[in-house]
Amino acid sequence: MPKTAQPATKSRPNVLILFTDQQRYDTVAAAGFPHMITPNLDRLVREGCLYTHGHTPNPVCVPARHNLLTGLPARYHGFSSNAGPPMDASIPTLPRILSDHGYETRSVGKMHFKPPRRHHGLDRMELMKELPRFREEDDYAMYLKKVGYGHIQNIHGVRNLLYMVPQRSLIPEEHHGTTWVGERTVDFIHTNAGRHPWFLWAGWIAPHPPFDVPDTFADLYKDRDIPPPRASETEVSVFARNNHHIADLPAGRERETIRRMQEVYYAQVSLVDKQVGKILDALEQTGQLDNTLVFYTSDHGEMLGDHGCFQKGFAYDGSSRVPFLVRYPPRIQAGTVSDAFVDLNDILPTALDVAGIPYPGPYELPGGSLFCQDKDRTYQYVENGGGPGRRIMIRDRTHKYVYYYGGAHEELFDVADDPDESVNLLLARPDDGAVREIRERLRRVLWQYEHRWGLHNYAQPNGDFLRMQEPDLFNKPNYPLRNGQFQTFHLQSTDPAEREAMNTLFDEVVAVVKDESVVRLHELDLRSWEIHGVDRAIIERIRAEKL
Repeated sequence: MPKTAQPATKSRPNVLILFTDQQRYDTVAAAGFPHMITPNLDRLVREGCLYTHGHTPNPVCVPARHNLLTGLPARYHGFSSNAGPPMDASIPTLPRILSDHGYETRSVGKMHFKPPRRHHGLDRMELMKELPRFREEDDYAMYLKKVGYGHIQNIHGVRNLLYMVPQRSLIPEEHHGTTWVGERTVDFIHTNAGRHPWFLWAGWIAPHPPFDVPDTFADLYKDRDIPPPRASETEVSVFARNNHHIADLPAGRERETIRRMQEVYYAQVSLVDKQVGKILDALEQTGQLDNTLVFYTSDHGEMLGDHGCFQKGFAYDGSSRVPFLVRYPPRIQAGTVSDAFVDLNDILPTALDVAGIPYPGPYELPGGSLFCQDKDRTYQYVENGGGPGRRIMIRDRTHKYVYYYGGAHEELFDVADDPDESVNLLLARPDDGAVREIRERLRRVLWQYEHRWGLHNYAQPNGDFLRMQEPDLFNKPNYPLRNGQFQTFHLQSTDPAEREAMNTLFDEVVAVVKDESVVRLHELDLRSWEIHGVDRAIIERIRAEKL
């Protein structure tokens, strides 16, 4: 276990958060997953603490990031899903607290704040968004224009129909967004060596879809022994079944397509790992490595075909568990492995602990310092969403219980004997008294967590949960639909010559998949493109040429 708490020293530590987007927990070789190629994350494992049960408190981008930012759940910061108004500016944030105590506070890369440049106490943001409204508001997009790639509109891969489709980046590795975050972080480390304590949050978009891997990493996992997706033996929830269409897998070639999807997803992680190596080297070269509290984690995971599901928002491990690595020699013995339940809520109190700064807010924090015994880690609680789509989870060492508000669906998994979460015990053994007893125990605990930390009024005073009708998920207009987002920043340019120089959508769609043999554009759900307003001439050309 980590060393016990020590008094703060005069030389206050730096705080570095290395943060990916949509990275599963089982993507670090040294954590027991040998199919991965992650030498620099393995170094963090050797030199720090590997937390084998790291979780996200909410497995969706915006909520998870605001939990990290504030140390508080959605009932306070307001984001139970990606939608919502700006956060109450009076809530203390980690960068603002550190800034108030003499830290320089910076961010590089994806933050996913609303509005995008709401700084929350960050002195400066070098922003990289998935979908910038204007080129000028995005530092990475402006960088690409400067180095000669301003003609590319899909700078992070083609979304919409190709959102979950293996594809190649239109930008070479040396200018790829993953590399840019690494290089800008290294520059900050060298520039600020020894000047004052600093806080830096480095946020990668990878391995979030689109899976736009550069050519130099495209075949890295081609011959690796990659585990197949986990499968369910009992029926999954209606929410999981509603998700099954998202990847748009070609009939008869599902297995090879998912395999290729895994390859490019893992390749994205390895490209991030390469940048982590540069960052650790820069800390070492500037004499700051051992005086920097380093976190490596992610906002949530990616189902990647587990139980037929893709993306996030689920209580399944593929979505709710994340890598969680911490390096700080003054308080952590090298090579430590901990199976304690930890999550993103713990980052703020841990950083304040090592900096010797008390939390200034009026709120009770759900997290605790990793170096103090100030949090009950018997259970792990996860929440997501509001209304009938809300789902909540509680787990202990042996079992996981999930409750879906819409229709009061329930799942219970024996995660000790069934780590793949393949059997819902409530369906497989409905009359088993021992199963019912475990369900009742965990349900009571989940109610307590939901009452204390969840959205207001969902946990009812009678010890039950708010009852809601099951949402009519399968009868949406034009169902099923793919991702409906497009890059549009190029359309906002006031320079006609600049707009004229941009690639066409058709050319970029063809370019990103021309070297991906599993992708045949004409087999995809082109009807969704029509619904989303793609030029019909593009669709007809794909069909006619059988691209």
